[in-house]
Amino acid sequence: MATDTLNSKAGAGGASASGPGGGLRRLLLDNGALTALIVLVVALSALSGDFLTTDNLLNIGVQAAVTAILAFGVTFVIVSAGIDLSVGSVAALSATVLAWSATSEGVPVALAVLLAVATGIVCGLVNGFLISYGKLPPFIATLAMLSVARGLSLVISQGSPIPFPESVSHLGDTLGGWLPVPVLVMVVMGLLTAFVLGRTYIGRSMYAIGGNEEAARLSGLRVKKQKLAVYALSGLFAAAAGIVLASRLSSAQPQAAQGYELDAIAAVVIGGASLAGGTGKASGTLIGALILAVLRNGLNLLSVSAFWQQVVIGVVIALAVLLDTVRRKAGAATPVAGGGGDKGRQALTYVLAAVVAAAVVGATSLLHNGSSVARNEKVGLSLSTLNNPFFVQIRAGAEEEAKKLGVDLTVTDAQNDASQQANQLQNFTSEGVGSIIVNPVDSDAAGPSVRAANKADIPVVGVDRGVNKADTAALVASDNVEGGRLGARALAEKLGGKGKIVILQGQAGTSASRERGAGFAAGLKEFPGIEVVAKQPADFDRTKGLDVMTNLLQAHPDVDGVFAENDEMALGAIKALGAKAGRSVQVVGFDGTPDGLKAVESGTLFASVAQQPKELGRIAVRNALRAADGEKTAETVKVPVKVVTEENVAGFGG
Repeated sequence: MATDTLNSKAGAGGASASGPGGGLRRLLLDNGALTALIVLVVALSALSGDFLTTDNLLNIGVQAAVTAILAFGVTFVIVSAGIDLSVGSVAALSATVLAWSATSEGVPVALAVLLAVATGIVCGLVNGFLISYGKLPPFIATLAMLSVARGLSLVISQGSPIPFPESVSHLGDTLGGWLPVPVLVMVVMGLLTAFVLGRTYIGRSMYAIGGNEEAARLSGLRVKKQKLAVYALSGLFAAAAGIVLASRLSSAQPQAAQGYELDAIAAVVIGGASLAGGTGKASGTLIGALILAVLRNGLNLLSVSAFWQQVVIGVVIALAVLLDTVRRKAGAATPVAGGGGDKGRQALTYVLAAVVAAAVVGATSLLHNGSSVARNEKVGLSLSTLNNPFFVQIRAGAEEEAKKLGVDLTVTDAQNDASQQANQLQNFTSEGVGSIIVNPVDSDAAGPSVRAANKADIPVVGVDRGVNKADTAALVASDNVEGGRLGARALAEKLGGKGKIVILQGQAGTSASRERGAGFAAGLKEFPGIEVVAKQPADFDRTKGLDVMTNLLQAHPDVDGVFAENDEMALGAIKALGAKAGRSVQVVGFDGTPDGLKAVESGTLFASVAQQPKELGRIAVRNALRAADGEKTAETVKVPVKVVTEENVAGFGG
């Protein structure tokens, strides 16, 4: 019904586009996303000789897979004029349920997979029930589920990554050594989406509800039950995406897929769907997901800052919505399923687009023949985050050393997203850099991507944090265990060997957090009068340190000391303590960042176990170059740490 109405509108507007050039204009408007994808591929092929390679194109497919699968589910919701902000959190929860039930609870893997899928469906049904029967706006209902699902994921996992069952982890592998399984799953889910939208009663109902919900109800559709099914499908697809994502990382990350709901919605909108409902198709959503993946991949290869990447993607989304507005005003054909006679013309358009793209790309690839740079002079550095002064200093030291040695260094920011870091490491591998330096978001999650680099004979050097279940040429790190012991001794001695303390822990799953915590616990055994009254993770973040410390003070107002596993959390704790900091409550941090040292100098921070982050960056680059040249490197390079207090801070050079 809605389809017929929309088609008739398109036909009515067609006369205005029938003049000279109108056919071309109509073609571009009707296939704006496809046109944009072709332009991107051609442009990036011309700008980077590493873009148009088989390995890199497969990487793009893998990197698009999770977003595309999520977006296919969101397509159902948007077609029916709804919104689902919870799919990223539901994906993380489903993967956590699978990993937890199969490992901790000993549930057979097949049953654990069913439990994960059921978890996604139940979350979707709850969303649908709140929207259909609870009369909550979709934005509010799914926003609530976003928080609930993420919280449950953290509760079940206790905030730590859970290893994924080996039998399910094969979903992140390849078939025949070259065809990625995530790409196959993406194609299957895309075909299923196209079938549901174009060939089923519920698919036609989605278009009718999205076109005019009241008219759909009056025509006999059971709108409330249909919405339940729509959101259940969205939850099902979110569960599938979560399983694929966790398989790629070989672990279920409770914080995984944060912000992916926005990428999924963006992919659907870029693909031609309207947020007003009633339009959308599976092929458009796939193209939208590919555009996002191609953009990120190409910008990485061109060494564009991750911050600017967010700007570019935001502009692309805005342009996509603008194009949708222009298309509707111009009377261009609306992208709905089951277009009947337009399918042949649409297929021909795709074929012609592929031929044109192949011809232009083939021509531009000639520009790069014989112009390759010596690979051992190219080094990739993937940092867990650049939203932390410590890692900014590592980058500064690495860039200084690279400039000194004449090395082409590409730095990427994973923004504390293990999946994004996996993509960056895959891009480095397909680019064929001489060596890779990685500061893992999560030591386990980085393993599969580092193993892929191992297979490509690209040496990998870890910096600050180690990589599990993969070979690294060297690990350049501070002695975190010894630093933890020194921090415990300094705090305990300041307190006179007795008192109550709290511990602010770093990001779960990182070797730095584990080692600092273990060293602190070992050092504290020498002081039985010190009681640890609380331990809480604050993820190495100043704001979270402030919030967590504020909450802990409500339960433990008589605390005497705080040990934070980095200076950022320590600075947040100082803010929460106010006038107590440095007086009745002593705080010890870790890293020796500029802000931390200023706090030590002012007396609010008693001490910082200071590292030398710039030196870490310098040494990492030197070891990466040695490994690229086939030279022997030390398995572990420990950079000394030092307890800096008000007494010696003036003489500390960082």
